[in-house]
Amino acid sequence: MKLSDVPVISAVFEAGADNRVFDLLLLLGPLVIGLVVVLGRSLVTRVLAVAYISVFVAYALYQGIQNR
Repeated sequence: MKLSDVPVISAVFEAGADNRVFDLLLLLGPLVIGLVVVLGRSLVTRVLAVAYISVFVAYALYQGIQNR
């Protein structure tokens, strides 16, 4: 079973910007927030949040430079 076979995720992939990495980052955002809520503010959740935001921003900048 592929990730795109899951009904909610496949709808996001079909409606997305034809960019699987960006779609995946958008789907992971609420999961990261959920983990912070469930686990509380700790070093682990802060590192996770900073890593997620860093990857998201870096990928957005990379795409912006590539599509000039």
